Amino acid sequence: MSGLPDPEDVRPLYDRNAAEFHRARVGSEMEAGWVARFADALAPGAEVLDLGCGSGEPVARLLLDHGLRVTGADFSAAMLQIAARHLPGADWIRADIRTLDLDRGFDGIIAWHSFFHLTVAAQREALPRVLAHLRSGGVLVMTLGVEEGEISGHVEGEEVYHASLSEAEYRQILADAGVEVVQFLHDDWSCGGANVLFARRGMGD
Repeated sequence: MSGLPDPEDVRPLYDRNAAEFHRARVGSEMEAGWVARFADALAPGAEVLDLGCGSGEPVARLLLDHGLRVTGADFSAAMLQIAARHLPGADWIRADIRTLDLDRGFDGIIAWHSFFHLTVAAQREALPRVLAHLRSGGVLVMTLGVEEGEISGHVEGEEVYHASLSEAEYRQILADAGVEVVQFLHDDWSCGGANVLFARRGMGD
């Protein structure tokens, strides 16, 4: 992994850049279309998990605007402090995707620009753990890579670790968990060129 940022620096990086990161994302509507699709697939007042929620901007804010009951989970204490001040209408919990165990399920889970900070090995272990929190009939939205590998990204001018499994492996992990991929859209420039996965667990699974 020579030349790549240390994946263990992801949490400290977000802690030290929390205020700047929040200011840059306040009021963003780039994610609004996918959040609306997610919300429209759920019953009114459904319980949803914003996984890797950061400061709550913009995803948790948009979810709350749709009348959903939001739990935001992140491993950055600095981000969660901002979120709790900024959006008191949600529940905020400190949790690490790699060891996620909330002892409850959700009607929907959205992981926007968060899961790709895990290493390849950690993603293989964590994704089934995340899917275990999705209730029967539940909806999943994630931004992911599409080819296995590791690269550098940037947060507030600092390099940050990113990784991905192959699209085929993501699909297989979801299928093994009884979660059907409805769409895996590559390079959606309406939201900054993200690859967005939209999936749903079958009723009774």
